[in-house]
Amino acid sequence: MKINSSFISTFFLILILTNCAVGPDFKKQDPWTPSKWLPNHNSIQGNVASQINMKKLDPNWWNCFQDPILSELERRTITNNLDIQIATQRIIASRAQLAIMGSARFPTLNAMGNYRRAQHSSKMVRRIINRVGNKKPELGDIIDPKEIDIPTFNEWADALDTSWEADIWGRVRRQYEAGEALSKASEEERRNILIIQLAEVARNYITLRGYQTQLGIVRKNAQIAKDSLDLAQKRYVGGLVTELDVYDAKAQLEETNSEIPQLEEQVINYMNVIALLLGEPPRALNQMLSIQKPIPPVLPQIPIGLPSDLLQRRPDIREAEAALHVSTAEIGVAEGDFYPKVTIDARMGFQSLSIKDLGFWSARAWNVGPTISIPIFEGGKLRGQLKLKKAQQKEAALAYRKTVLQAWQEVDNALSAYQAEQLRNKKLRETAQSNQQSVFLAQEQYREGLQNFINVLDAERRLLQSQDDLVKSTTRISTNLVQLYKVLGGGWETIFPERTKD
Repeated sequence: MKINSSFISTFFLILILTNCAVGPDFKKQDPWTPSKWLPNHNSIQGNVASQINMKKLDPNWWNCFQDPILSELERRTITNNLDIQIATQRIIASRAQLAIMGSARFPTLNAMGNYRRAQHSSKMVRRIINRVGNKKPELGDIIDPKEIDIPTFNEWADALDTSWEADIWGRVRRQYEAGEALSKASEEERRNILIIQLAEVARNYITLRGYQTQLGIVRKNAQIAKDSLDLAQKRYVGGLVTELDVYDAKAQLEETNSEIPQLEEQVINYMNVIALLLGEPPRALNQMLSIQKPIPPVLPQIPIGLPSDLLQRRPDIREAEAALHVSTAEIGVAEGDFYPKVTIDARMGFQSLSIKDLGFWSARAWNVGPTISIPIFEGGKLRGQLKLKKAQQKEAALAYRKTVLQAWQEVDNALSAYQAEQLRNKKLRETAQSNQQSVFLAQEQYREGLQNFINVLDAERRLLQSQDDLVKSTTRISTNLVQLYKVLGGGWETIFPERTKD
C-alpha cells in the first residue's frame, strides 16, 4: 500500500498546526487581600479570654472543643452525610463528562465485518450494453444483451475504520480544558458542602448543649421558686403574711415550670437535626445525646492562619476561579467554530465474493483522505455564541471578585462577633453572680421579716433571666467560633485533599 507523499506532508503540517489554540489563555487571578490582618480587632485582644493568633489553622478544627462526642459526630458526618454523598456523585458525573470530552482528542477506531447475498438488475445491465452498442456497434458483436442473466452472489468484507478530527485551531483542546475546569469546580463544590455540613453539625450540637444547660437552670430555678413557696406558706400559717404571698409564690413556680416543656421540645428538635445531618432517622441519636453535657468551651488560643492562606483554603473562592476558567476556555471553543474542521478518515480491509479468498492480500481494499467542513452561513449563530461566551466570561470574573470580597467580609464579621460576644459574656457573668447573691439575701431578709415578698419574686426573675442570657451568650461564643472556622474554609484539607480518587 502506497501513500502519496503530499498527503504525508499535509498530515505533518496538521500536527504542527494543532499546537495552536484559538481564544484567550486563562490566567490565575491575583485577588485583593487586606494590607493588615485583624486591623480592627487588636485593640480588644487583651480584654477577652480567648485570644486569636496567626498560627497555622488545624484542618480538624472541631477537636479544639475537646469534646469526644462532637468529634465522633463530625467523623460520622464525613461518611454518612447525604449532601456530601450527592456532591460526590456530581464529581463522578463531571469526571465521566470530562472523559467524553477528552475522547474527541483521539482517533476513533472501529472494526466492522459484513456479509451480503445480492443480485444486481440484469435489465439495467442490458440497457447499459444496448446504449454502448448503439454508440460502438463493434462491442455488440462481443456481448449479446439478450443472453445476459446476472446470477446472485455472496459478498464478504471486513475492515478497520478510523476517523480523527485534526484540531488545527485548538477548539477540541479548549473544550477539554473547559471540562477539566468544570470537574475542578465540582470538587470545590463538594469541599464547600463538606465545610458547611461540618459547621452545621458543630453549631447544632453546641446549641443542643446550650438548651440542655438552660433546661437544667430552669429546673434549678423552679426548685428555688418551690423553696420560696414553702417559705411563704410557713409564714402564712404563722400569721406573719397574708395569703397573697402564697399565691404570688405559686404563680412564680408555675411560670418557671412552664418554660420546661418548650426547652424539652427544642432539645428533641436539635437532636433530630443532628440525626438528619448524619443521615439517620429522627431520634436515632437520642441515647447518645440526651444526657446533659456542658457547652463545649473555647480554647485560650485560637489559630486562624495568615491572610494569604484564606484564598487558597476557601473552596467557594476556588470554585469561582474554576468557573472563570470554564468560561474563558469556552470562548476558545466558540472562536474555533468559525474555522474549518478537518477530519481524517481511513479504512483498511478485505473484500471478496468468497469467504475463502477474504484473507488474501489481493483482496485488500483501502481508502484514506481528509474531509473539510467550512462554515459559510449560520444565520448569526456563531457570532451570537461567541458574544454569549464573552459575556459569561465577564460575568464569571465579576462573580469571582464578589466571592473574594464577600469572603473577607465574612471573616471580618466573624472575628468581630467572636470577640464582641466574649466582652458581653464577661458582663453577663458578673450580672448573674450579683443576681444569685441578691436572691439569697432577699430570701433571708424575707424570712426575718425585713423584706416583702415582691422583692423576692423580682430577685428570682432577674436571676433566671440573667442566667438564661449567660447560657445563650456562652453558647453563642462557641457557635461564633464555629462560624469563624467555617468562613476561614478549614476542614477539607485532610478529608478531600487536592488529589482525590473516587
